[in-house]
Amino acid sequence: MSTSEPRPPMSKAEYVYSVLLDEIRSARIPGGTALRAGEVAKRLGVSVTPVREALRRLEKDRLISYEAHHGATVVDLGDEALAEYYGVRSVVEGLGARLAAARITPEELAALRELHTSMADDAAHGRHERLGEQSLRFHLRIVDIGGPAFLGEHARSVRNSFPVPAEASLWLDETQVNVQLAAHEGILAALEAGDGERAERIMIDHVRRAGEFRQHH
Repeated sequence: MSTSEPRPPMSKAEYVYSVLLDEIRSARIPGGTALRAGEVAKRLGVSVTPVREALRRLEKDRLISYEAHHGATVVDLGDEALAEYYGVRSVVEGLGARLAAARITPEELAALRELHTSMADDAAHGRHERLGEQSLRFHLRIVDIGGPAFLGEHARSVRNSFPVPAEASLWLDETQVNVQLAAHEGILAALEAGDGERAERIMIDHVRRAGEFRQHH
C-alpha cells in the first residue's frame, strides 16, 4: 500500500468555483454580466446544486452580487477599486519583500534568479505573453519566503479579488518590460544584500507603477 495519501478528487462545486473564478479574474466574464445557474450548469456539465454552492463562494469573495429579480451579477469594479487593489498589493507584497530579505536562503535566491533569467530570455525573444504568469510566480514566491505563516495566502487572496484581463497586462507593452525587469533585478540585489528596507521600497514602487499603467490604459 502506498504511504502517500492520494489527493481527494476536486468536488463538483470546487470545479465550478475554480472555472468561474478564473474566468472572472481574467475578465473573460466581464463586470456586469448576469450569471444564471442553469446556464452555467449546462455549460460545465454539472447539476445546478454545485453551481449554486460556487456562486455563494464567489459572493463571499465579493466577486458577484445578488439583486432581487436579477439574480447573480459579476461585480463591476471601477477606478477606485483599481487604486485600492494596487494599494493593498503594494503594502502586502512590499512587506513580503522586506521580511524575505532577512530570511531568504541561497537556494531560494538562486531559484528566484533562475525565474528572473527565464523572464529576461522570454523578453529578449519577444515572448511577452509568458511574462505575466512568471511575474506572478516571482512576486508570490518572495511573499511566501517572507511570510510563510499567512502573508503568502493573503497575497493570493488579494490577487484573486480583482479581475485583470490578460490583454491589460503591462508585460505586453514593450515600453514597460525593461522597466519592470529592472525593478525585479533591484529587488533581487536588495534581497541578496539583506536590505529589507530597499527591497520593500522597490517592490512598493514597482507595484504602484503597474497600477498607474492600468489606470491609464
